[in-house]
Amino acid sequence: MARNEQLIRQHKLLQLLEDSRFGRTLDELRGDLILDLGLSTLHTRTVRRDLEALQGAGYDIQNEVLDRGRIYRLGRNHTAVHEIAFSATELIALSIGRELLYPLMGTQYWQGIETFWNKVQEAIPEGVYEHYQRYRKVLYVSGTPSKTYEAQSGMLKTINRAILEHRVVEIKYKPVGREASLRQIEPYGLAVHQNSIYVVAAAPEVTDESERLRNWKLDRFTQATVTDDYFKPDPKINLNEFLGKSIGIFSGDSSTQVKIRLGNRSASYLREDPWHPEQTLEPESAGDSSSDFILTVPASHPRELLPKVLALGSDAEVLEPAEYREAVADVVKKLSQAYDE
Repeated sequence: MARNEQLIRQHKLLQLLEDSRFGRTLDELRGDLILDLGLSTLHTRTVRRDLEALQGAGYDIQNEVLDRGRIYRLGRNHTAVHEIAFSATELIALSIGRELLYPLMGTQYWQGIETFWNKVQEAIPEGVYEHYQRYRKVLYVSGTPSKTYEAQSGMLKTINRAILEHRVVEIKYKPVGREASLRQIEPYGLAVHQNSIYVVAAAPEVTDESERLRNWKLDRFTQATVTDDYFKPDPKINLNEFLGKSIGIFSGDSSTQVKIRLGNRSASYLREDPWHPEQTLEPESAGDSSSDFILTVPASHPRELLPKVLALGSDAEVLEPAEYREAVADVVKKLSQAYDE
């Protein structure tokens, strides 16, 4: 546990030194660390040892005595060590990636993206940047999200710290259409899905192992506080497997294979833009070119399938399992009644 705390402090120390043009004293660094990491106490000796550890790892951290005391700052060699040459193609890829990450605007992640992008622009030759700009004028990224998580940046810092330190977090969570309630969660990681950030965390009060790990939407957090309780991470949990078992964010230990009949037009769309890497799309009648197709795709909850099926209109029909078919049928009936009126 102490090792994780040390790594978190040292990473934050580097951020503070990178942001400081004129350097910081030990007391200033100590104060910033307490504020940013939400610590109750921190001795200057600990800060000095962290700085020495970073120097030992090869970071060019220099110090000198000024009127305000001994200050620490990054030396010139710190940036020179990390100089990278960029091509126009790599710049295009980087800028597109930046635009796709707009939901992170205002968070500590976005701060890193922006400072890195600014450094890239300053470091590359003028000719390469002009070449990049010419190509970028003919390549547009549309559909980028307008939402940001600037208002939740403090909670994101809290959750990040809890993930690294394996600490229980007390949250105030307000699901849509329900009252807010206090919950405790054991966070394992973060996931970005369709422009929204989710906290992948276990619910300690749930005894069923297959149901403990859940995805909690950050938009519904109104409060997040790190507690003094630690949890032991489950070594069997693999977040890549957990999040990859379904077409949406409703994940779990197991998924359901859903069969959907598609017309030729919808089948063509699904070939161009698959819903899931493990989906299959086969003709319903072999050898018949006009045949409908059967899509088989994993899903964990009818709600994640509903908008996709309804978007295809009458060209898609859920065949099985019955729970998923009934969920779609129920929505279709209500829509029909509404439009009949």
